[in-house]
Amino acid sequence: MRRLLLLLGLISPLLLEAARIKDMARLAGQRDNQLVGYGLVVGLAGDGDSNALATLSSVANVLERSGVKIDPSLIKAKNAAAVILTADIGSFLKSGSRIDVTVSSMGDAKSLQGAVLLQAPLMGADGRVYAVAQGAVAVGGFLGGAGGAGGATVQKNHPTVGIISNGAIVEREIPSTIVQEGRISFSLYNPDFTSAARMADAINAVFPTSGALARDASTIDLNLPAQYVGRDVMFLADVGAITVTPDAMARIVINERTGTIVATAPVSLSHVAISHGSLTITIASTPTVSQPGALSGGQTAITNTTNTDVKETTGHFTMIPEAPTVEKLASALNTLGVSTRDMMSIFQALKSAGALQADLIIN
Repeated sequence: MRRLLLLLGLISPLLLEAARIKDMARLAGQRDNQLVGYGLVVGLAGDGDSNALATLSSVANVLERSGVKIDPSLIKAKNAAAVILTADIGSFLKSGSRIDVTVSSMGDAKSLQGAVLLQAPLMGADGRVYAVAQGAVAVGGFLGGAGGAGGATVQKNHPTVGIISNGAIVEREIPSTIVQEGRISFSLYNPDFTSAARMADAINAVFPTSGALARDASTIDLNLPAQYVGRDVMFLADVGAITVTPDAMARIVINERTGTIVATAPVSLSHVAISHGSLTITIASTPTVSQPGALSGGQTAITNTTNTDVKETTGHFTMIPEAPTVEKLASALNTLGVSTRDMMSIFQALKSAGALQADLIIN
């Protein structure tokens, strides 16, 4: 029976390590923007689109820009495929910076392995071009054929999706406003009232004139001190280096597919008893050959013999005392030796019984 992988996020609230503000929050106005575009990849060695109209038209347009004019209906382009391009452009990226591009087939191409993307624009939500992409596509998978009469194939991951590392050049900068009328705001990546209050107190301890105030669970407002006027970057660098001890939510996250459980330190379990057992029924059909005697005139026949086996494992009834830390909770539950699905059911039952003081998330 498969054991669970239980990752202990934090062993005790006393062992929480301080984090820098720059790692806990981002500046208001500092955000990524999504880009999308349409492109054409070539060099697919027969794995491209099966003469889709969009692909043929794209090939014809590329040839026309190169001085070759041809009717799209006369083109056979099994080495080309139409693709959709997606990318994220971060804040403060200047013209000439490079970003990664994800390439996804939009037709019936079998694989993008060996593909080269021809120059294609990437546009924002406003319809303006912010970057231009081009380059060789790296695919983290493959699709291979065995070549037998059955047409068997072997596939790993998704060969119709790839990435071009640093494959797009930024052509237009997205303006970002950080300081507005001498005011600066930070937004926590993980909103929490306690963490926001601690962050404001830590900033005020270093910069008393900043007047840092937690507006809500995710936003901290502060003023630009007089000695930093005209030196916004220096002030933000000094504030970002301040360390704060964040507060952790009591939370358990279960991923049934991978058998992973992640729990944070504040998770606690009240006095409770857990019983776990299983019943297995196995039905096996064994073919038996019945051979008639000599000169009997009978025919050889095959009969099936059915065997039924019922196996019930011994149930475990484990008393779990008050467990103030996730370490004791993990030790108690691991003694049951249950599978991921059973563990998920146990946690749900504990939550329904009111014995689990934590937020339960099942993926």
